[in-house]
Amino acid sequence: MKSLLGLVVAASMLTVLPAQSAEVIKLATTTSTENSGLLKELLPKFESESGYKVQVIATGTGKALKLGEQGDVDLVMTHAPSAEAKFVADGFGVEPRGIMENDFVVLGPKNDPAKLRESKTAEEAFAKIAKSGLPFVSRGDNSGTHIKELEVWKAAGVTPDFKGYTSVGQGMGKTLLMANELQGYTLSDRGTFVAYKTKLDLGVDFDGGKTLANPYQVILINPAKYPDLNHKGAKAFSDWLISKEGQAMINNFKVEGEQLFKATYSE
Repeated sequence: MKSLLGLVVAASMLTVLPAQSAEVIKLATTTSTENSGLLKELLPKFESESGYKVQVIATGTGKALKLGEQGDVDLVMTHAPSAEAKFVADGFGVEPRGIMENDFVVLGPKNDPAKLRESKTAEEAFAKIAKSGLPFVSRGDNSGTHIKELEVWKAAGVTPDFKGYTSVGQGMGKTLLMANELQGYTLSDRGTFVAYKTKLDLGVDFDGGKTLANPYQVILINPAKYPDLNHKGAKAFSDWLISKEGQAMINNFKVEGEQLFKATYSE
């Protein structure tokens, strides 16, 4: 009897496990959504309403998209439009949705020794940094921020190999701390900067303009490529992010009284 009971219990456990694993949604996203605290604000609400549990892998956009290409996650939330367009065109992603935006800012010493605040464009500001020989700390990690930085250098006609340029291969938080230690310049998303502001002796020395716009998209992994992923859960989370409730929570999220992201989804 005991052995029979044990077999019944074991069989029941086997039937439960697939249902449990189906409740997990694997999300690859950027460090900015994690470092800013946005996901900690959004996920508990979604999880309590949906019954799903979101497992977050926070990394650079390049690595996040690579995880999607490999079928290691159910959806991605990133901020590099050109890389995202290729991800979809290559058949890895479906249903890309613009959900929010903030902007990139050029941070540096508060006395702004390279005179970036007098610049009219981001390209002019970057050219001044290169000419000054002052430190510039790059994430160097193929993240959305790093991709944007390289685009601005190219538009400015500058090869980023000048004296003072340092590529660290780290996330935004560590890059900010290193730039702060060197009292150099760096490019950051505004959300992470605001979240780290109390730890830094850096200021915004240049911002504004279309060049430094920072849109975020959520993209599902193509079920034709990877049919065994949690596509139902991924779709539920994507739908929630563009819902009135999700968009309102994005708009209302603040750090130190400052709104970090603007919800942008429209039908």
